[in-house]
Amino acid sequence: MNLSPFDHALTTYHKNSRAIPGEAFPDSLQWVLGDADCTLARKVIEGWDGYQITPLHSLDKLAGEIGIGHLYYKDESSRFGLGSFKALGGAYAVLRLLAKEISGVIGKPVSDTEIGDGTYAEVASRLTVVTATDGNHGRSVAWGARKFGCRCKIYIHAKVSKQRAQAMTDLGAEVIRVSGNYDASVHQVATDAATNNWFVVSDTSYAGYEDLPRQVMAGYSVMTSEIIEQLQQHAPLTHVFVQGGVGGLAGAVCGQLWREFGRQRPRFTVVEPERADCLFQSALRGRPTVVDIKKETMMAGLSCGEVSPLAWNILDTGCDDFMTVSDDLVAPSMRQLSCGGDDPAIVAGESAVAGLAGLLAARRSPKLTGALGLDENSRVLVIGTEGATDPEIYRSIVGRSAAEILVNDL
Repeated sequence: MNLSPFDHALTTYHKNSRAIPGEAFPDSLQWVLGDADCTLARKVIEGWDGYQITPLHSLDKLAGEIGIGHLYYKDESSRFGLGSFKALGGAYAVLRLLAKEISGVIGKPVSDTEIGDGTYAEVASRLTVVTATDGNHGRSVAWGARKFGCRCKIYIHAKVSKQRAQAMTDLGAEVIRVSGNYDASVHQVATDAATNNWFVVSDTSYAGYEDLPRQVMAGYSVMTSEIIEQLQQHAPLTHVFVQGGVGGLAGAVCGQLWREFGRQRPRFTVVEPERADCLFQSALRGRPTVVDIKKETMMAGLSCGEVSPLAWNILDTGCDDFMTVSDDLVAPSMRQLSCGGDDPAIVAGESAVAGLAGLLAARRSPKLTGALGLDENSRVLVIGTEGATDPEIYRSIVGRSAAEILVNDL
C-alpha cells in the first residue's frame, strides 16, 4: 500500500502505481467507452428539447488565491432543468433500453424518433424501468421514463431526503423507500426486478449487467465532449479533479479525455468522501473492493460502497491519484463558490464540490501539492455535478437560497 499522511488532516492520498500516463487510450478499453457509443449519445441528446451546452466558468480569482494558473468549473446545475449531470445518463439509457425492447416486441428496428414521438406508446407503456438512487440518477431515469412513455419505479434508501424523493414522484415515478444504505437499495432492486420482469437502469455494473451502465457512461461523455470544445482556444489542461461515487462519472470523464488527448492527457485525480471511499480502497488493493458505509456522508450522491466494475476498467490504469476528503470541507467549498464577486456566483450542491475540495485541500498542503504536481502554472478542471437538488439542505449549509445567490450575482 502507498498511503501517505499529509499536513491537512482532512484528506488522505494514494498514488496509483498501476496508472499508465504517457500512453494512448488502450484498444482493450474501447468496448467500455468507444467512439461509436459516444458519438451516438451526443447526436441523440443534442436533439432533445431543452438541450443546451452547460457553462464552463473560468474562476480566475480563486485560481489566483490558491496559486494555480487557471481553474475551470463545469457547471451542471442547469442540465435539462434536473439540476445535475445525471440527466445525461439515466434518461439516455432508458431510451436505449426501450429501442431494444420495443424492437424485440414488434419484430423490427425502431428509431429513437419513433420512440420519442409516441409511435409505439402502447408497447412502451407496458414496460417498467426501475433503479436505485441517492437522488440524481433516479430523477434522470424518472424523467426519461416520462419522456419516452414507460412506467418507472425508484428505490431510495433510508437517508435520502424527502425533497429529493418528491422530485422523482413529481416526474411520475413510484418511489419506494427501503431500509439500509444505497448498496442495500441496489440489491433490493435487482431482486424485485427479477421477480417482476422489470428492467433495471443502473449507473453501476455487476456480473452479467454491463450494457446499460455503458450507455449511462456514454451519456455522461456528452458533458466531456462539451468541455473539450469549450477549451479549444485554451492551453491544454494539466489536471482534472473529479468526484467518485460508483465510478461511472469518473470513468466516463477519464476515458473521454484519454481518448481525445492520448499521451498528452491531463493528470487525473478521483476524490471521494472519507466515509464512502470504495474507489480509494480499490486502488489500495488493486481490485474492486466493497466498503461498509457505517455513517452517511453529507455528499449524498457519492455515498456508495461498491465500485462499478465497468468504470473500474478505465480507472484502474487511467486514474493517476486517489484522494478522500472529510465532510468538514464540503460547506466551506459550497460557500466559496456562492460568494461571487470577481468570479461568477455558483450554486453547487453537496456532491458537486468534492473535486474542488480536494484541490483546495491539496494547495494547503505542500506535501500533497508536490505529490500531485501542482504549481503556479497548473490548469485545472473540476466538475460541478449538481446544483441545489435539495433546496432546504442547500440553504441550511450556505445560508442563502440558490435564487438569492443567482439574483445577487446579476
